[in-house]
Amino acid sequence: MAESAERNEQRRLRPAPLIFEPAEATADPEHFFDLESIEDPRELLSRATELTLAFRAATDRAIEFQAIAAAQLADPRRFDRLTAADVAERAEWTEDYARRMIDFGRDLIRTGGTPTDD
Repeated sequence: MAESAERNEQRRLRPAPLIFEPAEATADPEHFFDLESIEDPRELLSRATELTLAFRAATDRAIEFQAIAAAQLADPRRFDRLTAADVAERAEWTEDYARRMIDFGRDLIRTGGTPTDD
């Protein structure tokens, strides 16, 4: 049991591989989108800011996809629907957060607001 929890914790702490960064670059722990090679602080600030904004936007979209998936899994019309507790366990959330995400996802589905809308 402790071994399983440790594996889950390691999986959670390890970032997802970024598919648009070359594999050989990700092998170097000091490498991050080639920022380490930029010597001009103005250019470094500009590029780092671009990445920050891109990651924030990606995070927002991923959260919306999570919410939609949670709402779909908890849909009472599904014969295999999950409870908020089940969704929380799968996503490693608290049950209260799962309920809020399910509600958020239902709102997105109802209003047609999909993560691809900008």
